Amino acid sequence: MNDIRKILIIDGIGGVPLGREICETLVELGVPATHFDCLQAPRRAFYGAHSAYAKLRNRGTDRDAFYFLPKLVERDLRELIAREQPSHILVVGFIYKFFDPQLLRRLADEAKAGLFLYDTDTCNLYDRRREFIFFVEQELPVYDRILSCSAVTTRFFRDTRGLDAVFVPFGAKPVTVWRTEQPIDTLFVGSGDLRRIFLLEGIRDHVTVRGNRWQRNFPLISAPLRARIDDRPVWGEELHRLLGQSKIVLNITRTDFYGAETGINLRIFEALAAGAFLLTDHCDELAEIFRIGEEIETYRSSAELAKKVRYYLADPDARQAIAVAGRAAFLARHTWNARLTHQLLPALTN
Repeated sequence: MNDIRKILIIDGIGGVPLGREICETLVELGVPATHFDCLQAPRRAFYGAHSAYAKLRNRGTDRDAFYFLPKLVERDLRELIAREQPSHILVVGFIYKFFDPQLLRRLADEAKAGLFLYDTDTCNLYDRRREFIFFVEQELPVYDRILSCSAVTTRFFRDTRGLDAVFVPFGAKPVTVWRTEQPIDTLFVGSGDLRRIFLLEGIRDHVTVRGNRWQRNFPLISAPLRARIDDRPVWGEELHRLLGQSKIVLNITRTDFYGAETGINLRIFEALAAGAFLLTDHCDELAEIFRIGEEIETYRSSAELAKKVRYYLADPDARQAIAVAGRAAFLARHTWNARLTHQLLPALTN
């Protein structure tokens, strides 16, 4: 693969800051880069009507297949690549919802650009069989290499599909550590999910919940837990402030991720960046990048979660020791600067 002249980041998950932070860090490192947010780009005219018609027409051919009309305009992708003239194109998340993957492959070849995927969302597709098969068969093979945030999915791509894949965990940007009196016992930030509800019920007297899609699940949630939920998403400085106000930052992976035995999500690195004590559900791949019980703490069941919440709330010294070690580990190994320098950039060039 060629040396890097310019990286074009095509961001399919612009609702989270990951793609923008990668671009900002590349520029800080002196690597020319530009960021294209698919969610902010103009859609096809009359997209809704065209999409519905395409699905009906294609279902007549194969009712079990997944059909998705790309949302964005083909000409805009052609013009973007022609204007930026990248040597490397890095898709974040996925492309199929916005542009035809085969089109992107052809345009990358015409531009003599390497084409790469930073896979962040494979586990979110596990319960959508037709869409997952479409993603695996129609999108993944177009890339020269796949960078995956999960060791589990990296092995799946390599061993099951024969794809060139490498494990590149998430990172985060260092943030100001908000040192307060920590009025929040245990903070959970994330969307509503059945597994999360079950686990949070066991610590409902000690938890504060922030995120979206909780209200739709209120019939499944006890009144005491509902009273502790603020059904709004949170990012940026407000999130950092909440992390700094919390004695324990709790991470609970979504049901599909947990079922695949993977659990290295973005929240882990955001918590450590803010100097928080992190308690997350255990998965083997965590031990590949952290010292469990020293830099972060884990739990394997709802009973163990409740036990460890009580223990660490009662022992601030033990909690603080792990928080300090966790932030030191983050600054040494898990900032975006370190992740790009030692893993992502070599994966694009070697």
